[in-house]
Amino acid sequence: MSNPATHRDAIAAETARFVDLVRDADRTTAVPGCPGWTLTDLVRHTGSVQRWFSVLLRQLVQEPPRSRDVDLRLPEDEAGYPDWLADSAAEAASAFAVTDPDAAMWAWGADQHARFWVRRMLFETLVHRVDAELALGLRPEIDPGLAADGVDEFLVNLPFAAFFAPKVAELRGDGETIRFRCTDTDTGGEWLIRLRPDNFEVEQGGTAGPADATVEGAAADLLLLVYGRLDREADAFAVRGDGDLLDRWFANSAF
Repeated sequence: MSNPATHRDAIAAETARFVDLVRDADRTTAVPGCPGWTLTDLVRHTGSVQRWFSVLLRQLVQEPPRSRDVDLRLPEDEAGYPDWLADSAAEAASAFAVTDPDAAMWAWGADQHARFWVRRMLFETLVHRVDAELALGLRPEIDPGLAADGVDEFLVNLPFAAFFAPKVAELRGDGETIRFRCTDTDTGGEWLIRLRPDNFEVEQGGTAGPADATVEGAAADLLLLVYGRLDREADAFAVRGDGDLLDRWFANSAF
């Protein structure tokens, strides 16, 4: 896992890249990765998430918030959305500057510290930057180390996501295993999922021996796979083992 300073810097860089993409684009363009959304919707969502997470960080909330109402200061005209998104990242940077990433706070995932929200904000921003690129017919590029960190962030938090992604509760079993492995990173690029009768667990680094199903690919492609932006049948992946098990996983692991 990358450190919070890396995540903070990457949020700024990813947002700047996102802003550049949409500034002169047709913001009515449909976004295939988010069916029913246009680029305007994508920008509004991403900036809103950054601003909401920034409020949570400043408050160091200790329990689930009862409301997501935040003063978003949305622009009066959609032409102002690119600058508004840039300002959202500036709001986040301001919150980071006064927040200890190791401070204890409520989070819906595995890590009950402020750094959870910084990391979550990064991959929310990065994946939607990729959505914008795909919508505009561009080929996304993602740093392999950052992509592997994103796969890890997704998988280790997924067991806790059932309260807003109810299909996750269907990921149960009797010890069946799925291995995901990055083929272009030296460390931190392998995970073993083990389905249990009551939940599932994620073992970082995997374990020796075969899994019931295995998916291997470049870290960037695996990140897009777990987020549903690529299909495992794509040439980017080497897939082995129990296809029905993988069908069940991908049908229920989206959030």
